[in-house]
Amino acid sequence: MNLKEKEIIFLVEESPEGGYEARALGHAIFTEADSFEELKERVRDAVHCHFDEQERPTVIRLHLVKEEVIPV
Repeated sequence: MNLKEKEIIFLVEESPEGGYEARALGHAIFTEADSFEELKERVRDAVHCHFDEQERPTVIRLHLVKEEVIPV
């Protein structure tokens, strides 16, 4: 895989306590924040801390999952 094509995917969900939680798929990375903008910064910081520069992904994808229950 070309280094320019390396990416990491985070599953993002609304936290029951408010704000957002993000979990990396395939890596032991978790972070949370009060706002979506703050979460993006925390995810970026977590990726920088988790990987060496040579192994660091060049793209971070955030998959926002929203669960909604509607009455029948």
